[in-house]
Amino acid sequence: MRRIAALLLSVLIAAPAGAQTLRIGISSDPNVLDPAVSGSFVERTVFSALCDKLLDVGPDLAFRPELATRWAWAPDGLSLTLTIRGDARFHDGTPLDAEAVRVNLERYRSARESRRRTELRPVSAVEAPDPTTVVIRLSEPYAPLLSVLSDRAGMIMSPAALARLGERIRDEPVCSGPFRLTRRIPQDRIELERFAGHWNAANINAERLVFLPIPDGTVRLLNLRAGQLDIIERLSPSDVGEVRRDRRLQLAEATAIAYQTISINTATGALRDPRVREAFERSIDRAIINQVALEGLFVPSNQPEAPGTPYHFADLAAPPRDPARARALLRQAGHDRFAFTLKVANNPVEAQVAQIVQAMAAEGGFDIRIETLEASTMVAATQRGDYDAAIVIWSGRPDPDGNVAIWMASDGFLNWGKYASPEVDAALAAARRSTDPAVRRAQYHAAAERWMADRPHLILYHHRWFWGLRAGIEGFQPAPDGIIRFAGLRLPAR
Repeated sequence: MRRIAALLLSVLIAAPAGAQTLRIGISSDPNVLDPAVSGSFVERTVFSALCDKLLDVGPDLAFRPELATRWAWAPDGLSLTLTIRGDARFHDGTPLDAEAVRVNLERYRSARESRRRTELRPVSAVEAPDPTTVVIRLSEPYAPLLSVLSDRAGMIMSPAALARLGERIRDEPVCSGPFRLTRRIPQDRIELERFAGHWNAANINAERLVFLPIPDGTVRLLNLRAGQLDIIERLSPSDVGEVRRDRRLQLAEATAIAYQTISINTATGALRDPRVREAFERSIDRAIINQVALEGLFVPSNQPEAPGTPYHFADLAAPPRDPARARALLRQAGHDRFAFTLKVANNPVEAQVAQIVQAMAAEGGFDIRIETLEASTMVAATQRGDYDAAIVIWSGRPDPDGNVAIWMASDGFLNWGKYASPEVDAALAAARRSTDPAVRRAQYHAAAERWMADRPHLILYHHRWFWGLRAGIEGFQPAPDGIIRFAGLRLPAR
């Protein structure tokens, strides 16, 4: 409790007063604030305030206008034409026009530092024939493009700031979102102020916005109940009932497209042998994880798409837990017991998941060492390939390609473990080239059969998003992607 009190005091000191300041407790500190380099979910939460995208996604997962007011595919599927709104400006006062969009898309698809290159690989050219028109030309039809443009590859930064700052843009992002960055203190806070020049400024009601990274969900909730935070994200399942009972608070929830997975380093990690990976899966039970760590509130799953959705395959169910079979597989691979390290972020819920996995796997012959790291440190380690296995979250995308290829394609931008399967690559490529749901479903099924047998990932469960809000906040819209939208959000007077 002494530690919790100290953390609570630090937030009390850090949080500015004033009825127009919106204070949000987030679960970790963003690593970088450059959409070209970004790779963590919490960064998407901050980007929602900082950086408008070409398209957004509604609560129904349908695409809706943001910087692009209209879009149209060519009949052959080889180009997409966007109409850019004429009333958007960057935080540095420069106009946001088609040429600015072109500069950003070219950076995302070609810059050395960009992690968006794979997502935009089918793009062969980007043209800006007039100030409000962008034409994206493709080397082949690419069904996921709208989904890609509704995420970081669609976030448009000031070309003037990019030219001035270069890679330092990650520390001083200049976008066109409803808030602009005023100060960042790493591991402490991110402060923003309302951007009066925003095209939708009339619907932005907070004058200031403060993100406070607080990894401990108990501490986040304490600060919310004490009135020092207005919203907390990723409410722990064990705290849901408490928030429901507290009249000073509100609970918002949504079924998530996000899922939790164990990423396995199949190239250089300890679990390179597929027999060992199968033994590991045979030693765990996803339903037990859900009941013990998640209050039974989440959805056990072994696939990137949630049960009941079009791209979930009921015939590819997870194998039942069988510790005896796990031990037999280890013996076939030449091991009496098998040791490896499982990395996990310093999030209490994920840490508990790791402990449950550790206990179950011990009965299957595994000696797992859990290594708990700050979230950005863990991301950096996995990006380097410096891991055996890691428990990580994927926030989900409205198109299935964005939930599968990022991990499983040999050139996927989150393929930290260097998994490579020509069969999987071919199926994913065929799915991207088609807009026919039946064709795409068949190809994703073929890919799933292969990668689920190879086990570069052990997907554990799909999330439900839970947010805690101070009573009286109006206009909060829970979204399946877990991202907070700020338009229409109203704070009560303090």
